[in-house]
Amino acid sequence: KKSIINNHIRNLEYVKYGYEIDILQENAKSSPSSEALEKFSDLVDDVTSQLSALNSELSLTNKLK
Repeated sequence: KKSIINNHIRNLEYVKYGYEIDILQENAKSSPSSEALEKFSDLVDDVTSQLSALNSELSLTNKLK
């Protein structure tokens, strides 16, 4: 179980970093789109929530051993 959860965490961390890079790229434009920035920010928040849930599950799994 731990391995599966850790794989999901690692994948989500890559996804989150990708969205953070998208924000960086959008901000580098001469006229950044506020809608795009809001969308990427919302996606980062969603992934952060998912990571939190998986870390909680991992913590519970570690306690069971």
